[in-house]
Amino acid sequence: MADAALFEFLHMEMVAELWAHHSDPGPGGQKTSLSVLEGMGFRVGQALGERLPQETLAFREELDVLKFLCKDLWVAVFQKQMDSLRTNHQGTYVLQDNSFPLLIRMASGPQYLEEAPKFLAFTCGLLRGTLSTLGIKSLVTASVASLPTCKFQVVIQKT
Repeated sequence: MADAALFEFLHMEMVAELWAHHSDPGPGGQKTSLSVLEGMGFRVGQALGERLPQETLAFREELDVLKFLCKDLWVAVFQKQMDSLRTNHQGTYVLQDNSFPLLIRMASGPQYLEEAPKFLAFTCGLLRGTLSTLGIKSLVTASVASLPTCKFQVVIQKT
């Protein structure tokens, strides 16, 4: 439990610090901050992927990799499993978390909805970095329709 609180506090401070230094309210300042957060998440995701046991790295199907992210990786980082995984079987996956831990504290009102993207950039990078370590090039985006529910869309990039 203490690990979760420490991670949430660290994440909150990273977001606050980046927004304090890149306080440009325009799209350029926000894009820079989101890019930095996503890059940090990517590196953490790579490191997590590198620490996986070798048998974990032997997935045969993309769907198996995404199931691993929804169950094992999510539990390791957020102490809970992802709520749902959907796919169109053409390389696009939607992962939904109905009570995303990094958004729960903001869920007290709809006025915080526009602030949500900055709290999701790190996690998008985390997913993309882990997938990269597992040999899958992807694009990960996040959306929030109502707090604290969020959806991560993973688009596998075929090479």
